[in-house]
Amino acid sequence: MNVSQIVEKLQQEQVVAYPTEAVFGLGCNPMSESAVEKLLILKNRPKEKGLILIAPSLDYLLPFIDAQKLNTDQYARLQGEYDHPITWVVPTKLSTPKWLTGQFTSIAVRICRHPAVAQLCEQAGFALTSTSANLSGLPPCRTAQEVQSQFGENFPVLDENVGQAQNPSEIRDLLTGQLFREG
Repeated sequence: MNVSQIVEKLQQEQVVAYPTEAVFGLGCNPMSESAVEKLLILKNRPKEKGLILIAPSLDYLLPFIDAQKLNTDQYARLQGEYDHPITWVVPTKLSTPKWLTGQFTSIAVRICRHPAVAQLCEQAGFALTSTSANLSGLPPCRTAQEVQSQFGENFPVLDENVGQAQNPSEIRDLLTGQLFREG
């Protein structure tokens, strides 16, 4: 599928697969509770864990972040460019839906500069939820063909290449620097 077809699926509250920096991600419109529910069922993921949101710029993520709790250095770190993808755990606004945060008062966000993610967010008008495209127990998919072999040949997948990163994103707390996952 091409970008406009995937955007149409996102607007229809469906789950789609798209390339990120290292692997394919599964995502949906984060403001659609029914789409997030479909994603959690598909991944067999407990809703308590919360989800990552990705977007090409901070503008798409600010509706979810309690920016008043961030200082200038933290803003700079959040928007920085690194030699590997970094997902930051940040404080959320009270209005951020629980179906995104799970049991937490924080949310994981990443500025993803992959061109496919930029196109999807720009055309859809929102950030994307992002979890690795793989069924439980199987490795994350690195090609559109791997996505279709795990999720079915009719699963909506943006058939473009993943980026050059070798590993999925590192996950760190923006306020404390605590490392949750190596990148």
